[in-house]
Amino acid sequence: MSPALSRFPASTEQFVGRSTELQRLDDALAQSGRAAVVAVHGLGGVGKSTLSSEFVRLHAQRYSVVWWITADSPTAIDTGLADMVTTFAPHAADLPLEQRTELAVQWLATHDGWLLVLDNLTTPGDVAGLLERVRSGAVLITSRQGTGWRGVTTVSLDVLSPQQAEELLSKIVRLDWPSADLTGASELCEELGWLPLAVEQAAAYIGQAHITPGDYLELLKRYPARMFTATAEGGDAQRTMARVWHVTLDRLADTPLAGRLLRHLAWYAPDGIPRAFLALQFEEPDLTEALGRLAAHSMITLGVDTISVHRLIQAVSRTPDPDDRHRLPEDVAASRDAAWVCLAEVLKELDARDPAAWPAFRLVLPHIRAIFANTSSDDDSLEACWTLNELARFVENQGDVATSISYKIRALSGYERLCGSEDQATLIMRNNLAYAYKAVGDLDRAIPLLELTLADTERLLGADHPETLNQRGNLASCYGEKGGWTEAIPLMQSVRADRERVLGPDHPQTLRSRNNLAHAYQASGDQVQAIELYETNLGDYERVLGADHPETLFARNNLACAYADGGQTGRAARLLEAVLEVQNRVLGPEHPDTLVSAMNFASARASTGDLEQAIRLLESVLATSERVLGPDHKRTRVVRDRLSEVLEKF
Repeated sequence: MSPALSRFPASTEQFVGRSTELQRLDDALAQSGRAAVVAVHGLGGVGKSTLSSEFVRLHAQRYSVVWWITADSPTAIDTGLADMVTTFAPHAADLPLEQRTELAVQWLATHDGWLLVLDNLTTPGDVAGLLERVRSGAVLITSRQGTGWRGVTTVSLDVLSPQQAEELLSKIVRLDWPSADLTGASELCEELGWLPLAVEQAAAYIGQAHITPGDYLELLKRYPARMFTATAEGGDAQRTMARVWHVTLDRLADTPLAGRLLRHLAWYAPDGIPRAFLALQFEEPDLTEALGRLAAHSMITLGVDTISVHRLIQAVSRTPDPDDRHRLPEDVAASRDAAWVCLAEVLKELDARDPAAWPAFRLVLPHIRAIFANTSSDDDSLEACWTLNELARFVENQGDVATSISYKIRALSGYERLCGSEDQATLIMRNNLAYAYKAVGDLDRAIPLLELTLADTERLLGADHPETLNQRGNLASCYGEKGGWTEAIPLMQSVRADRERVLGPDHPQTLRSRNNLAHAYQASGDQVQAIELYETNLGDYERVLGADHPETLFARNNLACAYADGGQTGRAARLLEAVLEVQNRVLGPEHPDTLVSAMNFASARASTGDLEQAIRLLESVLATSERVLGPDHKRTRVVRDRLSEVLEKF
């Protein structure tokens, strides 16, 4: 048989990378004896056909015949085999399809040295009968299905490396635009998840439109639905980001939950999605079946406890399209709201201040960041607002106040839209936002917001309502921090008295109001009264919350600082050292409260004359604070100033 009778697509000069996969194909197909069969599987658009075409280009001379069949259905396979026989024996052209197909199988079974490529095979079952009869030659299969390949060597194909994706982009762009400005290529390829099909689609568009990769990325962000379908002149509209996975979802139509589940997963971070999240929304055994089928068709990657989804699959799945039954606007919106409900359920009944709850918050945080970035406040549900506020409390506690403020601003906008400006939830959220402004020292924003909120709360809830008392205490604290301790102390005293009367002497908020009042005494210069109240209140904290509770530790730190301000530096240093030991164990060395205590302990050591130890401690605290909180964080600046002061004395 003449190699001239072979049929296979021309390879592309833009092929990049894949040396390891090509070698694996070569090793698998070089076997002798029984037919060598290898299946290349992976996500649609990942380059399975391109890899196979490149393999054929490199090794076509090894085979007597190379025959390529688009094998996306049993009928297509039969037709491709029948065409092969007609090419080899034109006189067979008048035979029925069944006879020509049978002749082709007989020919394959009685000859060797050939290579048959079955491209885009739907399922291993479609080719099982053929492989049972073929005893020589080589069969190269490409398929999106990653499971069921019993007795067949498999090669899993992943996306390109970042460098390879940029190389592919450059090669394609410069075909039409040799002097192209490729500014932003790295960022664009990352956004496209280094998926070859997406890179090719973007590159062809860039080359034709003469825009930079950065310009394309901006268009993609502003007009995703349009850009997912945009092709350059002559491009295949069915081979675009918007369409490439459509066929797979059609094949999964008999598992209705699969499409719904994929839309749900689209709102999370692409990696490390806990499978436990999904159990809160979807019932078994349908959930496990849908996950298994999505994984089998390379739409997701399943771990024992987590799930990963390619970011581009996510981006397309969450972009509504009224003309795509898999992305109808109402279904996309329902999946977004369901994701918020799921995240809210994970955090339900957890306290952001409790270290035991932090692992759950850290688990949720990357997924909150993802859904926050990919949704609008106009679409937020009450579950979204509540969840954003809870995460804001957590990240603020961890020192990321900027993120906290952005979450709180959005949550407040949602509460105002959904509940009205005078609803209690809205008032609480406004207070929480003011507190975040206070945390970054932006008192000019915090005080007017608190004054407005306090007036509304007193009018709507009454003067003795716990939320009114909370807001009054926050306002008093802001007055004091702005320098008005004379105005703040009487207000704090009244808050303490009212909380003792309304909530009881042992309520955590009552303890907090006493601690705040003691701080006000200390800041105003009344160290005696401050220490007396700190000591009494610390005993109550230890009795009510426990010796290792974060608020107890914070109160102990405050007492130590009051000792230092009162000239009892040795006593302060001993207490701070004890506090620091517990905080390192309970909160961790990078917790903001631990860093505060470490700074205070270093200052206390400096006051006792041990400047060398103080400098070492402050340098360590500063490095950690810059890394954890950021170089411009308020607490980082305080540590930096304190270190400068000690260095001047050294």
